[in-house]
Amino acid sequence: MDAIDLNLVDLLRGNARLSYAELARQVGLSAPAVHERVGKLESGGVIRAYRAEVEPETIGLGVTALIGIVEDSGADTDDVLEAFRVMPEIESCYFMAGVESFLLKARVGTIAELEQLIVRLNRTPGVASTRTGIALSTKWENRPQSVAPPTA
Repeated sequence: MDAIDLNLVDLLRGNARLSYAELARQVGLSAPAVHERVGKLESGGVIRAYRAEVEPETIGLGVTALIGIVEDSGADTDDVLEAFRVMPEIESCYFMAGVESFLLKARVGTIAELEQLIVRLNRTPGVASTRTGIALSTKWENRPQSVAPPTA
């Protein structure tokens, strides 16, 4: 990836709805050239998806929790991960260094729904224990870091 590709990635991370014409104007290329570059970034796996970011509370997901998972010593990690993958409340899953094997970010509508999720997690084969923190508010998330080199 060159500086133009990095700039395109930055621009699309900020607003994935920018037209090829607007992207071209901002990076100094033609729209067809930008279209080709973006296609290569998509097919190469650099750009994985385009999504709408929504305010979780407006769609009934007002409770955000971070849940640490301690795995059983004999657990099959792939089986544990597959069990997490099918739980729609789990938004993100991170493999961790330290006592906890995984850190999950979950969104639910109510504390009762969070309790049900924690019970299901604790009943998952391979899970020894959980530790949960509830976010009181979200100051920011999904803030893209700039990957493009500064322009002169």
